Amino acid sequence: MIGGAIIVFMYPKYFDIHSHLDFPKFDDDREEVISRMRENEVFTISVGTDLENSKKVVEIAEKNENVFAIIGLHPNDNHLEGFEEEDYTELAKSKKVVGVGECGLDFFRLNNENRDVEKIRQISIFNKQIDFAVKHDLPLMIHIREAHEETLKILQEKKKHYGDRLRGNIHFFSGGVDLAKKYIDLGFTISFTGVVTFTSDYDEVIRQMPLDKIMSETDAPFVAPVPFRGQRCEPAYVKEVVKRIAEIKNLDFEEVRTKMVENALREFKITL
Repeated sequence: MIGGAIIVFMYPKYFDIHSHLDFPKFDDDREEVISRMRENEVFTISVGTDLENSKKVVEIAEKNENVFAIIGLHPNDNHLEGFEEEDYTELAKSKKVVGVGECGLDFFRLNNENRDVEKIRQISIFNKQIDFAVKHDLPLMIHIREAHEETLKILQEKKKHYGDRLRGNIHFFSGGVDLAKKYIDLGFTISFTGVVTFTSDYDEVIRQMPLDKIMSETDAPFVAPVPFRGQRCEPAYVKEVVKRIAEIKNLDFEEVRTKMVENALREFKITL
């Protein structure tokens, strides 16, 4: 008891490693969403997509024991913003900041008119964030869409220079077994969202990948899992992702639930 208040130190039963609690879809009931997380013993990492959002996720994390933050610049959510190290250095000092991202490459929405220029911009910003993450001993939260070949090339070159200091997670993994193995061989983990509850496209990847290289996430407010499909997603729904991973791998639910938490704590160096 401190100053008459009872301090409860939680331990996660579930860990959602990627959500966006700062997004406007949570503006009306953010505290209620976080309260439901507490009730279900769910922890999450809220992920920035630009400088302002990074500031917001750090603010949310510092107010809530069961929320952590990742800071960085999404490859194509803010085309006018560059990644300036000095802007993010102060944020990185927070004990609740556990990674850099959501960074990476996204060539899906490029148009033919500025395609080459935009690729160069994204690659430059991605490289800066990789260097920043290594400098601050933080893992990367990587977003990739229609750019796996280019992403792997960058990571392989950086791995030669940084070795084990380069680490991170491939968010919302959407590739096949061979691609997953390439990332895991580089020392990265891969994470799955509620998509796995309504498609079998990634079942074989989940079956073949080591359990200690898999993470559970929601990407809330997006892609709510069954039985919440069509609704706004929230971190408490990560339980459905964990259940589905256990079913696909034909493993005991408690074993998978525990491992998902252990993986998150280990990879993001979170001490509770």
